[in-house]
Amino acid sequence: MSADRDRDRYTVLAVGHRGDPYRFRENTLASIRSALDLGADAVEVDVRLTRDGVPVLLHDETLQRLWGHDRWLVDLTKAEVDDLTGHGVPTLREAILEVGARRLMLDLPGAHDEVVRKVVGVVHEAGASARMYYCGGPAAMLRVRAADPHAEIALTWTSGAPPRPEVLAALTPRWLNYRFPLVDRTVVDRAHRDGLLVSAWTPDTARSMHRLLVAGVDAITTNRLDLLSRTITKYRTTRRS
Repeated sequence: MSADRDRDRYTVLAVGHRGDPYRFRENTLASIRSALDLGADAVEVDVRLTRDGVPVLLHDETLQRLWGHDRWLVDLTKAEVDDLTGHGVPTLREAILEVGARRLMLDLPGAHDEVVRKVVGVVHEAGASARMYYCGGPAAMLRVRAADPHAEIALTWTSGAPPRPEVLAALTPRWLNYRFPLVDRTVVDRAHRDGLLVSAWTPDTARSMHRLLVAGVDAITTNRLDLLSRTITKYRTTRRS
């Protein structure tokens, strides 16, 4: 997709936030499958390392919230995680296989050099570089850029002010990834003038989704893919009438 695309043929990518978490436990293969079944163009997942260096899908630092075990992931081997969760926490490699030809948006919470090297290494070994893109703040994305000069980056930006030119020059992102209340037509038009795409996370009401569609965003990351699909259909119908 080009940032200067024809506005009469406006499309928006639907991205499942950690899969389809209202139906299935987030960051699991079942959640990813459900998101794809609902028509997701991509699925956003969080990737961390186990003690023995295996990239797995988990947002939190511990297993407490999702799996009921007050254990830190960095203290556990992959085999121990499997024992505690009934093999419920998938590896990044398994997630890559699950999405097939569709895309994963890889969020790297608390990323340090080893995490980025391991994650990028798995992506390359799977031959999936063209189907993966990375999101996170400037520090994490600088590590991704160093590990893979060709990586597609969605720079997560939490300020209404635009990123400084030197930040954009160092990262060369394809996307600016905003928390959805920060996004309006001015933000989108400014990014498009700079040759960047805009993604927004995570609106879960039709009103917020519609506002983002009117603003002209290029991707919406949501927990409610079913609602997003209906909202997009209604918006397109209205535009054609």
